[in-house]
Amino acid sequence: MVVSTSHQASQIGIDISKQGGNAIDAASAIGFALAVTSSSNGNIGGGGFMVGRFADGQTFSLDYREMAPSKAHRDIYLDDNDNVIEGKSLIGHFASGVPGSVDGLLRAWRDYGSGNISLKQLIGPAIRLADDGFKLSKYEADRFNRNKDFLSKYPSTKQIFTRDDRRWQKGDIFYQKDLAKTLIRIVNKGRDGFYKGKTADLIVKEMNKVGGWITLEDLDNYTSKYREPIFGSFNGYEIISMGPPSSGGILLIHMLNMLNQIQTSSEFPSDLSFNSSDYIHLLTEIERRAYADRSEHLGDSDFWNVPKSMLLSKSYAKNRIKTIDIEKATRSNKIKHGSELIKESEETTHYSIVDKDGNAVS
Repeated sequence: MVVSTSHQASQIGIDISKQGGNAIDAASAIGFALAVTSSSNGNIGGGGFMVGRFADGQTFSLDYREMAPSKAHRDIYLDDNDNVIEGKSLIGHFASGVPGSVDGLLRAWRDYGSGNISLKQLIGPAIRLADDGFKLSKYEADRFNRNKDFLSKYPSTKQIFTRDDRRWQKGDIFYQKDLAKTLIRIVNKGRDGFYKGKTADLIVKEMNKVGGWITLEDLDNYTSKYREPIFGSFNGYEIISMGPPSSGGILLIHMLNMLNQIQTSSEFPSDLSFNSSDYIHLLTEIERRAYADRSEHLGDSDFWNVPKSMLLSKSYAKNRIKTIDIEKATRSNKIKHGSELIKESEETTHYSIVDKDGNAVS
């Protein structure tokens, strides 16, 4: 089973499996393919997380999120009056971290792959899609059109992602010749084909145009990290997810724990029909409390003491739902540690694979 946001990437995962690859091989190949077919959220210039469970019960989680450049410090996004510089942490050279995707995808393939899939087999399909082009989906065409003004700010993105004469349409053939060359360098030299040599030089040259912070040393020193997976349970199912610095896994289990406490509490309706007003109200109240906890407690565990045991405990969840009123919404200023939800962007993707042997990757 292969599920991703791109049918081309999903097919590549299926093809890798048919060639003798396992779920990890397929996941790594899909990661490179999504950098081509899903430009708005797939990447080799960003980062990600990978969680795996093998048929024998062994688990792993790999953190290959971006790292802050060595020149970064606490006040890099503040002006001389300690005010936040709008947009500086979100857009452009100064918003960029040291990319981790290439290191992480190759590391997972190297450490947990079947051994049956070569680097050329792994990345070759993505290269062909970038070099020969592929048909745009309506989603990608619409995103390119909707963000034309933003994409036109930089010469490289303007050249690749915009058209002067007309709007992008579903079915248009989209080429990424430079990306194909970058992927070829990875096939030829492995990790060093991205973090050293021509690709690294091009990244740093672009950074230096505006005084950006990423250096050759930052790129060469990047390394992904294996983390301890986190575990939870809900309605008889075991949940295995990514721990910090990801907040998603802890929030998922935390919210399910609160939902479980509501299901077993006499204070709330026992029969919640799907998408009823009570159902939506309770889910919203659960999510508001979870995001308040995220704001206060979660961060990069290399630098911040994340209270994982507390956030994952059912007793903590039981305490958190005590302030939920089935009849009315809680005032935001009454929810500890947070008054508004963080805007969720569209620049994230997710994919899942289960191979014929029962190995699973997400």
